[in-house]
Amino acid sequence: MAGHTAKRVTLARLPSGVALETTVHTYEGADDGPTLYVQAAQHGSEINGTEVLRRFHEEIDPAELAGRIVAVPVADPLTFDRVSYTTPEQLDSVNPNMNRVWPGDSEGTLHERMAATLWEYASDADAIVDLHTGSPNMLTHVVFMEGDRDSRELAEAFGTDLLLSEEAGDDANAEWEERNFGGKFRVAATHEGIPSITPELAHNKEVVEGAVETGLDGLLNVCRQLGVLAERPVENGDPVLARNHLGRVDATDSGLFVVESSRELGDRVEAGDLVGTLYDPATYEVLQEVETDRDGVLYALTRESTVCGGGKLLSVALLRE
Repeated sequence: MAGHTAKRVTLARLPSGVALETTVHTYEGADDGPTLYVQAAQHGSEINGTEVLRRFHEEIDPAELAGRIVAVPVADPLTFDRVSYTTPEQLDSVNPNMNRVWPGDSEGTLHERMAATLWEYASDADAIVDLHTGSPNMLTHVVFMEGDRDSRELAEAFGTDLLLSEEAGDDANAEWEERNFGGKFRVAATHEGIPSITPELAHNKEVVEGAVETGLDGLLNVCRQLGVLAERPVENGDPVLARNHLGRVDATDSGLFVVESSRELGDRVEAGDLVGTLYDPATYEVLQEVETDRDGVLYALTRESTVCGGGKLLSVALLRE
């Protein structure tokens, strides 16, 4: 029978014995069809996805669904309560980032146990959407695994102005392995044969209307693409397909970074294009003429001008067919 249920689920327990809980929403359609699993706020400062799911809840009529939707608006309540990206060291010093431990371990560290609990729901799905939120310095985009056609189709349906493929597993370089990116939720799910995408909506720590609207339209489009909703996907951005090479241009020293006034996220760039200047604010000495390192799409650009040596200044995605 079609309907909606909300269930409190224990993800793990804190040292005091207090249960660490979240809410799992299930929307049962009137007709048979695929199961979509969607979650938000795996990183607690990334709250636009949580607002997307609230509006999605108001939008969805289970009686009109063919299939089932399982939604978790707060995947990591620990980081959510602290408005943080990772947990405090005393709670999980081994795996502070939940999005590096999937599919989890029911006998492992705190985050591994939390992931293992949610994996019980996610592993039964036919498709997965893991809603994230980038910084104001990042272009809204959707990430999927390079070479996985079904995941790419989900990304194309979701929309946004940039579809970003990432290599993983044997095709990835050493940097991927060093960052433990193989433990990302999307990567683990795709390896299990479940098409999965990670939308990175603009802004964090604040609800931004444009980001929420993009996320809601994209999530509804995924439901349409899967046949959970009867309509066809609608336009949601002007997608450009690119590949994330994990590269970036870093500050060679600490100083003040001034961006060229004409540079904007989404610009097409060529290797060697000037993006800004890093200088010593006390002596006015130019420390670095900041240039792009390759041709592509400028999808991350630091706007916070006071930077430390080694900090990221920009990232360029590689255009692809």
